Amino acid sequence: MNQLVSVTWHDNAVHVLDQRLLPHQEVVNAYTSVAGVADSIRTMQVRGAPAIGCTAAYGMALVAVRTAASTPADLMPALHDAQRVLDASRPTAVNLFWATARMMAYATRVQHLPLGDFRAAMLAEAQAVFAEDLAMCQAIGRHGEPLIPARGRVLTHCNAGGLATAGYGTALGPIYRAHEIGRAIHVYVDETRPYLQGARLTAFELQRGGVPLTLITDNMAAYFMGQGLVDCIIVGADRIAANGDVANKIGTYGLAVLAHAHGIPMYVAAPTSTIDRKISDGSLIPIEERSSDEVTTIQGIRIAPEGVTAAHPAFDVTPAKYITAIICEKGVVRAPYGPGLAAVC
Repeated sequence: MNQLVSVTWHDNAVHVLDQRLLPHQEVVNAYTSVAGVADSIRTMQVRGAPAIGCTAAYGMALVAVRTAASTPADLMPALHDAQRVLDASRPTAVNLFWATARMMAYATRVQHLPLGDFRAAMLAEAQAVFAEDLAMCQAIGRHGEPLIPARGRVLTHCNAGGLATAGYGTALGPIYRAHEIGRAIHVYVDETRPYLQGARLTAFELQRGGVPLTLITDNMAAYFMGQGLVDCIIVGADRIAANGDVANKIGTYGLAVLAHAHGIPMYVAAPTSTIDRKISDGSLIPIEERSSDEVTTIQGIRIAPEGVTAAHPAFDVTPAKYITAIICEKGVVRAPYGPGLAAVC
């Protein structure tokens, strides 16, 4: 499967595929400062919780490799500053904070090393974050594929494929796995207003991977469910609370309610790094409010009258009672989610 990679490291720089320009242009921006890396996250050049985590890990490594210092101890204040800058870039995706905390904890453990070894160790840890994410996505694909009903008609929302991860994807992982082993599969792709991640990115990925798909507008989902054309729904997640409530792209909650009304399984696919056991339930998950311009315009073209403002919560929270199962790299977790999620973390 010929997939694009959202973030890479070479020549001591973080290279980010600018997903704002897909599918029409494939532009990679190179960043040599943590401010640039944070901006690439803030402006959604890179998006998707696992990919954001990978990018943040590389951002921390960038500081370790590029900041002038005589000893690792001299680098620690710069790393703490980098963690604060990166953590401030987006508030909802917990993988961001997980990755910077992991890198900071690792720096503390290896600061006794000679400076050159310390720099190499920090880069190796960031590369491990990336490699582990790819392996987790492939495991999610293996665990999730058997959950897709025989007819193989899956609806997905937003983009939780290779572009949103180190590769392969979370929600798209079971779909790719089913396709690879020769199962008949067809994907209904929500366009995902207002940022159109489904239309621009998921449709692009699936087409590139040879997976049959139909693009639909968000408000067509109920129609296709009512026609009996959707066998299950698989979405990703940006944060999962300890009780199984799930924050994901705006519109996910509505799909879950529709799935419940139609008796359709609603699956969430995410690595365990997305589970935030410090948050007891979804009401405590911070929801990012983005610019209303992203609603009133589409790729620079205004679609609403001048002077009209719009609400733009980028995520919503789906209560655990509407979720059939959560697929992670360690297996499939079902209700009650409290003990189930605790067991895999």
